[in-house]
Amino acid sequence: PASFAPSVIDGFGWLMNLCRDISSMRAFRIGRRVVLTIGAFDGVHLGHKALLTRVVELATSENMMPVAMSFEPTPKEFFSKGEAPARLARFRERYELMRQEGMAAFFCARFNKRMAEISVDGFVQSLLVEGLGISRLVIGDDFRFGHRAAGSVADLRAAGDRFGFSVEQIPSVEVLGVRASSTRIREALAEGELELATRLLGRSFRLSGKVIRGQQLGRTLGYPTANIALHRRTSPVQGIFAVRIDGIDEHTYDGVASIGTRPTVAGVGVLLEVFVFDFSGDLYGKRLDVALVKKLRDELKFDSLDALTVQMDKDAADARAALAAVTLSG
Repeated sequence: PASFAPSVIDGFGWLMNLCRDISSMRAFRIGRRVVLTIGAFDGVHLGHKALLTRVVELATSENMMPVAMSFEPTPKEFFSKGEAPARLARFRERYELMRQEGMAAFFCARFNKRMAEISVDGFVQSLLVEGLGISRLVIGDDFRFGHRAAGSVADLRAAGDRFGFSVEQIPSVEVLGVRASSTRIREALAEGELELATRLLGRSFRLSGKVIRGQQLGRTLGYPTANIALHRRTSPVQGIFAVRIDGIDEHTYDGVASIGTRPTVAGVGVLLEVFVFDFSGDLYGKRLDVALVKKLRDELKFDSLDALTVQMDKDAADARAALAAVTLSG
């Protein structure tokens, strides 16, 4: 939805706009020339940022509009029928990251059967040329498009010659010999390799959402937690983590968080529970941003609440130590 679109002009002089169909995109650009990039942009990692940075450079130097195009659901989700990998970022998070990178518009087309069957020529002519009016296209080194992903870079260059737009391909970004990709970041998160995930993302991996009312069991155990429903079918990460929390007030707080299904108390669905160190107050309704700093352990099922409480004491102490070590090293 466009209801959360910001109402201020960002540093590039653009009002970041969310367009969900061609007609709204046409109305927004009003004949202005467009520099476009296309991708899933899940997580907006360093590889994605290289594309977006180049788009902004070209748009700034040639007085054009920088635009990112994606699909909802993603093609992988559409074809996997519910078995797609967990997203690194929810739609709202992806939108906000795009805004921070300086996009004038985020064109997120609906991916359905009709879109899945669009021909290579149809994709270029109806979407890119007639719909978006592109003058320049910036793509990654693995970009494919059209029905059965039959479209290649060569097809785009040939179409560019015909319709009058240029195509620039950006190589992958590597960190310490590892290619920055959403797949590799998911693997790193699943394996508890937060340092690698952070390097490939270019920032800490974060989860965000509104604090909701829970069972208030943590309060009875001495650990009142802020419960955040992740609204995800699956989470890319589970376990117990040392975290840093923003969104409470102007300060960043340290804490410990559990991400999972709470097997000891027969929980339902994936929940993020955050215990904020050295804070007391009402957090209900606040939108918190939780950065994962270090994984402490996997989620476990305990035989009793007493055993769970003992482990929670240890987790809190371990989280404080881990966060103190990060602060000293930083």
